[in-house]
Amino acid sequence: MKKKVLVAIISLSIFTTVNAQQIKGITGENNWFSNWTNFKPSTTDYNDASQLLTGTISTNLKLTKSNTYRLVGIVYVTNNAVLTIEPGTVIRGDKETCGTLVITKGSKIMAEGSATDPIVFTSNNNISERRPGDWGGIVILGEAPINKIGGVSYLDFNFDPTVSYYGGQDINNNSGIIKYVRIEYAGRKINALKELNGLSLAGVGKNTKIEFIQISFSNDDSFECYGGEVNFNNLISYRATDDDFDFTQGAQCNIANSIAIRNPYSSDISGSRCFEIDSYDKIENADVSKKLTKIIANNITLVNTEDNNQGLVREAVYIKEKSYFTLNNSIVDGFSPCVLLENKIGANPSNLAKINILGLQINRCNGLVLSETATNNPDLLNWYNGDTFSLEFTAFNNTELFFQSDIKKSPDFRKKINNVVTSSY
Repeated sequence: MKKKVLVAIISLSIFTTVNAQQIKGITGENNWFSNWTNFKPSTTDYNDASQLLTGTISTNLKLTKSNTYRLVGIVYVTNNAVLTIEPGTVIRGDKETCGTLVITKGSKIMAEGSATDPIVFTSNNNISERRPGDWGGIVILGEAPINKIGGVSYLDFNFDPTVSYYGGQDINNNSGIIKYVRIEYAGRKINALKELNGLSLAGVGKNTKIEFIQISFSNDDSFECYGGEVNFNNLISYRATDDDFDFTQGAQCNIANSIAIRNPYSSDISGSRCFEIDSYDKIENADVSKKLTKIIANNITLVNTEDNNQGLVREAVYIKEKSYFTLNNSIVDGFSPCVLLENKIGANPSNLAKINILGLQINRCNGLVLSETATNNPDLLNWYNGDTFSLEFTAFNNTELFFQSDIKKSPDFRKKINNVVTSSY
């Protein structure tokens, strides 16, 4: 009898220990990419547009699955109007007029697709002619705080200034919902120095729901947040030309269970990263009495899909001064290095306490945390080499690390649970 009790206690102890371990990278009992994502949008045959979407929308409007829409020019949703989009609806951005959708302050977008019937924003070009930057993108302007002087600002996208301002005092601002949505080939170039993003969120509040979104082949950033407070879940950024997730102007955001899939041949000469974190564009434009950018990222997978010897693979995360960034229970695979700090960030405890990397698996990365000022690197190595951060350093290839890393098949970037540590830092 005693033996049976002992076995039961040992078995329970093992079960508890295994389940207490935190899963690194994106999680889910099933592959949450299934059905709604598309990693080959260049070969997808969408219906020709049957309706034009253009001008200003100042009253409630519903887009239906039975129509395919052509987004022509800059379309503003104003006057507290609600734009509702049915699951399965396709909106095709016009190239010649830089089709762009702008949800202004007080208005809402209700774009809630489903795993079996996603909403798609894509290029109006034919299959063989689709390229990053074919159309503008989606812009949401909210009333949550930003840290620019005056608390209100405008995006430099050649928008109508009478309706394109953002920022305010409403942390709980609700600009609607974007769920089970794909955004493809956005990021049209405005001028020699400026492109639109796939999804731009400016002063957007925490009651806005942003989850299950795939942005592919954006010509600039996939997701960019200018201030505001947003909780993000289940985001996919695929082959962005610039950054996957960009935060500035005092953004206070949580992002969870999300992935950036980079390819070194889809990159910008100015430097392209999975995360770029800064608190302001210029210190003279910032109100330093307000919140600095603070991003908490949990269960994130940052993966580079191809090796090359041309210097195109850079750091996964770039952090500028006076910014807070925490990355928990995540996987960083195939970058050089994992994190790069702006040269203005000194390697002293008060600065480094703002930057926490905890419980990460660092796979095939050339360096952990480095500085643009090389003389800081010995101190950085010392700081992050402690047991406090619980970092694992491995050298698996992608087929060993993930369930299915081949984009040409049905990708599943959840981590295989039987991997073990193969190297130390």
